[in-house]
Amino acid sequence: MKFPGARSEVSYWASVQAQVQTKSSQTTPPKYTSLKDAGQLKLPSKPFIPKGLGQSSKPNENGTRGIIGEIDHRTPMLSRKYPWSTIGRVQGTTADAQSYHCTGAIIGENIVLTNAHCVIDPDTGKLSQQILFLPNVIDKQVQDVNDVASVEQVIYGTDFKSGSSLNSQDWALLKINKPLGRKYGYLGVKSLPSPTLISNQKKFFFVGYSRDFPTASYQQYFHAGSGWTASFQAGCSIVKEEANFLLHDCDTAAGSSGGPIIAIIDGEPYVVALNEGEIKDLQAHKDLINVAVKIDFLERLTSK
Repeated sequence: MKFPGARSEVSYWASVQAQVQTKSSQTTPPKYTSLKDAGQLKLPSKPFIPKGLGQSSKPNENGTRGIIGEIDHRTPMLSRKYPWSTIGRVQGTTADAQSYHCTGAIIGENIVLTNAHCVIDPDTGKLSQQILFLPNVIDKQVQDVNDVASVEQVIYGTDFKSGSSLNSQDWALLKINKPLGRKYGYLGVKSLPSPTLISNQKKFFFVGYSRDFPTASYQQYFHAGSGWTASFQAGCSIVKEEANFLLHDCDTAAGSSGGPIIAIIDGEPYVVALNEGEIKDLQAHKDLINVAVKIDFLERLTSK
């Protein structure tokens, strides 16, 4: 397996490493279930907008708080309306009581989609001891503190026992203890053929809680620091499929793992791929390519 421009001695999966932030006490961990033991899962076939929530095509409708014309194409996600309301921060606690975060998207009343490496350490195989989902976090604020949900069960695509942190089944479904989808709505999920995805250049958008965002240009408008406000990018592309991975050009960084790549299909938002990580050239200090997970696994999981 060889990605464009990547040299194995300098490439690095930035998003696979947990972003350690603060220590947290351990609690009873979620129940972990592999794909083969999961049984049939019922998921909605279409997106859902709660009555009265409102919908907006503008992720920054509450103010730009930004500078126009930067090379970085990301802007802050500031909207509390649908579909932005469905994106949240996955907050985990490792086996050694360290805290980290990823990104997740609500795809059912109580189901959140993210990466497996956001709940299972690829290097050690250890499972996260506590996982929370914070919906629609903006500058470390949620609409209602009572909406912070605990993860009760994890269905994962891989436990990384193959010996590689790069895995085409790097996905996880989190069953949370609150039906947040009824309040915040949920995105649809649609597996499209790779040629269809690749032919629709600059048609997708991406949302993620990157640890390098808000960037310095935006920091004066925020108080919580990086990783606590999601970034939004429109007009990104899936450029190629290689070795069962999707390669994409959306702007990402650690913390945005598990973030949805979204397409508007018949006027409704669907997750069509799942951001996994970035390959970096450590010597040149630059990104080479970004990698996403195909979501055809949901067809296998829901059709058993």
